[in-house]
Amino acid sequence: MIFNSIEFLIFFPAVMLIYFYIPQKLKTYWLLAASYYFYMCWNVKYILLLLMSTIITYAAALMMEHIRTHKKLIVAGSFITNLSILAAFKYYNFFSDAIAELFYDLGIAVSIPRFDVLLPVGISFYIFQALGYTMDVYRGEVEAEKNFVNYALFVSFFPQLVAGPIERTKNLLHQIKEPHYFEEKRVAYGLQLMVWGLFKKIVIADKAAILVDTVYGNYHVYGGWELVIATVLFAVQIYCDFSSYSDIAIGAAQVMGFTLMQNFRQPYFSQSVSEFWRRWHISLSTWFRDYLYIPLGGGRCKPLRHYMNLMIVFLVSGLWHGANWTYVIWGGINGCYQVIENFLKHRFGFKLSSETFGGKVFRMSGTFLLINFSWIFFRADNLRAALGIIKRMFSVNNPWIFFDGSLGGMGLDFKDLFVLFLSLEILAFVSILQYLGIQIRECISRQNIVFRYMVYVMSVVFIIIFGIYGAAYDATSFIYFQF
Repeated sequence: MIFNSIEFLIFFPAVMLIYFYIPQKLKTYWLLAASYYFYMCWNVKYILLLLMSTIITYAAALMMEHIRTHKKLIVAGSFITNLSILAAFKYYNFFSDAIAELFYDLGIAVSIPRFDVLLPVGISFYIFQALGYTMDVYRGEVEAEKNFVNYALFVSFFPQLVAGPIERTKNLLHQIKEPHYFEEKRVAYGLQLMVWGLFKKIVIADKAAILVDTVYGNYHVYGGWELVIATVLFAVQIYCDFSSYSDIAIGAAQVMGFTLMQNFRQPYFSQSVSEFWRRWHISLSTWFRDYLYIPLGGGRCKPLRHYMNLMIVFLVSGLWHGANWTYVIWGGINGCYQVIENFLKHRFGFKLSSETFGGKVFRMSGTFLLINFSWIFFRADNLRAALGIIKRMFSVNNPWIFFDGSLGGMGLDFKDLFVLFLSLEILAFVSILQYLGIQIRECISRQNIVFRYMVYVMSVVFIIIFGIYGAAYDATSFIYFQF
């Protein structure tokens, strides 16, 4: 089941209506049952992995409170067990192939059995959330949760279960224990955010994906400006695809009375790569900061060690995204960006932001170009394809495509291109308002009821008319589900 499916359109209202009408003491049990059903819609047997991770981290936290002399061993056991589950399903084939290739280069033929199973959806997200809880208990920042049902819901809460945000113990766990009632304004805010997320996903991301898939899938046919356009649109696609999931998750949780952490803050308005990573996938960036970067020493060490810490974090982040060398290289590129920025800042006093409008635009543009270059490796099927795309991008000069109709041969006809660029203008306008701190939902709520419902109806109609549908449409195609 996915947010942009008919099944979810039936599932969520049913869950919400029952949730508000049943007694308070049953609400947690109902949400837990709904969350487990939501996850089992992909693959019933993988619910055992979710349950296993939940039991291991729940038991580890209780043991740390009762056996204080062995807390390090207990937390290490929790991490090793959970990361072993993650490694077995996500990285076994990647590392076994790498080992086999290494021995092949040495002239030794090695046959390593493959582990051919489907990757459990959302496994990286819920395991990291559970491990974050374990570390919080180890550090004494929270007490171990005694109620297993409460903790199981914390790990499996369906709005953010399979693609985040990766929630923190301090933010979500206490909300599960609090009473939640129907509030019209809060429900309206949540539904508005869900509609905005569906607009970004169905109208922008899925439409851009058609062009990106066409060009990147046949990069040897295209070149120059065609690859530039596809790369820029991939930056749009991945942002709208992933942030839309976060918007829908946050909105769905808000409808039921829960507040999830913000996961994106207009990242493409960043004036430096370091700022970009404070605005992009915030829940994962802060997870790595708190549970990997700071334990490694963070920035409170000698420059060389600091740079090494940055590279480790970004290489691990790249590997977290997928078992492919392209992701590792993508992480390494962003790590290099960070190292260079820090070196320039500390060695030459290089400022990472500007107060003037021209300076801001220049730095935003430069950051956007750097991030776009790294996205090539993220999107390419393999390293050879990434290098081939870069080569053709710079070796083929074809500016005439903007005038001879070639833009209509990149997967989208001119009607769809017009709708896409119109939608991008709407996205840019809303993003600018958000960047300036203007609360759009507050502005809408202050209008009269006729205007509000006109906005709601027009938004839904626009999505229905211009969204991507049909028999060939893959309703499960949120990019981050593969991670």
